[in-house]
Amino acid sequence: MKKINYIKFSLDLLMAVLFVLFFNKRVLGGQSFHEIAGLVFAVMYFTHIFLNWKWVVNVTRKIFDRKLQWNLRGSYALNLLLLICMTFVIISGILISKVVFPNIQVTNQGWFHVTHIAVSYLTLVLIGVHVGLHWQWVVNVWNKIWRIKTTFAWGRYAARGLTVLILVFGVYEMNSHGFVNQLSGVTSVFGSSSTQNIEGHDGGGFHGPDGVTAQGSEQTTTNSTAQSSTQNANSAQDFKAEMNGHDGGGSSNALGVIGTYTGMMFVFVIITYYLKKLFGRKKKKGKGK
Repeated sequence: MKKINYIKFSLDLLMAVLFVLFFNKRVLGGQSFHEIAGLVFAVMYFTHIFLNWKWVVNVTRKIFDRKLQWNLRGSYALNLLLLICMTFVIISGILISKVVFPNIQVTNQGWFHVTHIAVSYLTLVLIGVHVGLHWQWVVNVWNKIWRIKTTFAWGRYAARGLTVLILVFGVYEMNSHGFVNQLSGVTSVFGSSSTQNIEGHDGGGFHGPDGVTAQGSEQTTTNSTAQSSTQNANSAQDFKAEMNGHDGGGSSNALGVIGTYTGMMFVFVIITYYLKKLFGRKKKKGKGK
């Protein structure tokens, strides 16, 4: 196996560990680590793209070719979406920086703050799907590193049992941390009304349009408009509360954070891997007819 694969594997592993640590800003030095490691991660991510640039160029050239396999098209679309999300997370992180770039001032910083977190959860899902699609490559490189040549029957059963345990653990952690609500926040923060209501995020409460507070202390609009504004603000407050783990709540133990969010990510790794395997078998049966 080419040495470049070992470099890619090591880089990807380190990136995965760093990314899940970003979900709790209390670990390893708090905000300083979060921002500095975030910039390091950005360099690593674009290095990852550079190492796979040949594949990117080849598929881009053939993207409108009808002969291009569906799995390559899907992988290309996934990577493009991942690039968009990752770039947004990196740029928004710079815009709301308090340590590395404290002098950057942007309007509606609260919106960028909440959206930065929401898109991070979406990115975690996309990473899980990405890893699941390439899981066989991960296993092959791992076996090469540790010189594992054969897989015994008991090893396969142990792997399946471990897969079930990881899946159960991941689903449990997702439920405990309100993962689905966190993820649904992506659509909320990109709505026009939500954008306005989240504006006051960093100033002690979410403010609605024209200075109307989230608590609706002074109603300056019609009853229907006020009710809509209050509902949107309450949604924003709920969304903020659900993100306490990212802003400093939850365990600050690095290993605990890694275990929790890696478990969540692996839910999507496992689902993607077995779906790919299932469709692969159906495709083979179809060719055999």
